[in-house]
Amino acid sequence: MRVLLNIIWLVFGGLWLALGYFLAGVVCCILIITIPFGIASFRIGVYALWPFGKTTVDKPGAGAASLIGNVIWILVAGIWLALAHITTAIAMAITIIGIPLAIANLKMVPISLMPLGKEIVSVDSRPQYV
Repeated sequence: MRVLLNIIWLVFGGLWLALGYFLAGVVCCILIITIPFGIASFRIGVYALWPFGKTTVDKPGAGAASLIGNVIWILVAGIWLALAHITTAIAMAITIIGIPLAIANLKMVPISLMPLGKEIVSVDSRPQYV
């Protein structure tokens, strides 16, 4: 089921979202000081291509530098990327088939706002807490 949802996602919006993240990553890698933002943008771009079966978790040891970087990210790109996800989610939620895609879009809003200090992992490999 994940493969089918990922293929539908890729055709109906995932490719365009990923291209936006990749473009932002290229722009961020122009200056040395913004390379961490570019790497985060590339990471999210890959996640935006194939999101079903993946989730985000906090990186252990992410500290004050991640917090400061996330504040800068929100002001520069995070708000626009989050709005793109919300707009795409609303458009996808119009049909019954698009509802899981809209949920996946909304699931990506937090990482589009604050990508630093997060890690994208497979749903099967994340730790299970009892």
